Amino acid sequence: MLIEEVLKHPTELITEDQRQLYFENGCVRLEGLISVDWIERLRAASFEMIERSRTVAKNDKIFVLEKGHSCETPRLKRVTSPVSHHEEFWHFASTSKIVEVVSDVVGPNVRFHHSKLNYKWADGGQRFDWHQDIQAWPHTNYSPVTVVLLMEDVEMDQGPLVAIKGSHTGPLYNLYDERDNFVIRIDDTELNWITEDVKEYMVGAAGTVFLLNCRTIHGSTTNHSSRKRPLLLNVYSSADAFPYGANPIPSKFDGVIVKGVPARWSHHDPRPCQVPPDWSQGYTGPWDHQKRKTS
Repeated sequence: MLIEEVLKHPTELITEDQRQLYFENGCVRLEGLISVDWIERLRAASFEMIERSRTVAKNDKIFVLEKGHSCETPRLKRVTSPVSHHEEFWHFASTSKIVEVVSDVVGPNVRFHHSKLNYKWADGGQRFDWHQDIQAWPHTNYSPVTVVLLMEDVEMDQGPLVAIKGSHTGPLYNLYDERDNFVIRIDDTELNWITEDVKEYMVGAAGTVFLLNCRTIHGSTTNHSSRKRPLLLNVYSSADAFPYGANPIPSKFDGVIVKGVPARWSHHDPRPCQVPPDWSQGYTGPWDHQKRKTS
């Protein structure tokens, strides 16, 4: 759905000013939308997943482990597709206020794509290089949006996610390296134009939400604090946006219409999009790909 068509629909939860900020910057901060009850329920579900990880010794289809992980001291990078492994995560993704928030920026018909729970563990949780998302899961248009939920208070020393405001209107960058590895990383020489004033740091109190457009450049630094930084990320699109490759993080909820009705016509943005490797045989996670840049 074109932005002009989205704007014909009045917002349900966010203000018109917030919607305009999202379209202008490719990201927007939203506060006061998520209840304390939801945060507590999601934290409890997260704790259950961390406890399950104690029996895991290497990366698998559910857990991506941080260096130093053990039964005694679990350390996680990610729970892959949390909606597949604990019902609370799907309840949140499909019934909470974030569904209405998404419809305010993509239109009344909303399609679910995937979810992940990224931890960035205390005392050394790994950085993530500058990148854009859509090259990893291309769609017929650029409506896909990631809803980023801070599950704990996040401060600057925790390696917060950082978005580059306005970068969604610029080019899509090559995420392959010189050896044709898909490293999910933009070469630093391409980004010497980034200055501090265009950075949106995703810090704030637990329950703060950020909307991140699929073309927006973002990344994060190492967590130097003694506190982990769990982010719940749910990805949606307008119903008329259809993926043209395998979902790297598939689930039984892939493609579910969580609001409105299914599309009978697809919308195709004329701007091209780089395509990733074939994920149908499996996806090892972004950190593994970024390691290859020095190998």
